[in-house]
Amino acid sequence: MIHPEHIGIAVKDLNISIPLFEKLFKTNCYKTETVESENVKTAFFKTGETKIELLQSTTDDGIVAKFIGKKGEGLHHIAFEVENIYDEIKRLKEEGFIFLNERPKKGADNKMICFIHPKTANGILIELCETIK
Repeated sequence: MIHPEHIGIAVKDLNISIPLFEKLFKTNCYKTETVESENVKTAFFKTGETKIELLQSTTDDGIVAKFIGKKGEGLHHIAFEVENIYDEIKRLKEEGFIFLNERPKKGADNKMICFIHPKTANGILIELCETIK
């Protein structure tokens, strides 16, 4: 089963964006974390059933920095929680989806993650994630 997990938003500076989103959502950022493997700092918000993840690059040539350089700040990805990430990768590959990383890796918020290439998902970067148990 796949269900929405969070929406990822690329930002230039968490020091500016965290207060902005705290005002917008009328709630505090509940968690920040650095994910070295992805070269990002993250900040999480929860509003209702929805989680929002802000992403700031920790390097000038990181994935998020390149994204902002091309498209500016904004929607980066949509994440979906799965029960078994390996089974979902296999199933979706059989359906013709291409993955940016076919082997899951540790991401933020105690998750194993992998990404579906946007060219096989109508231009949307989709993250699959499974909670590490």
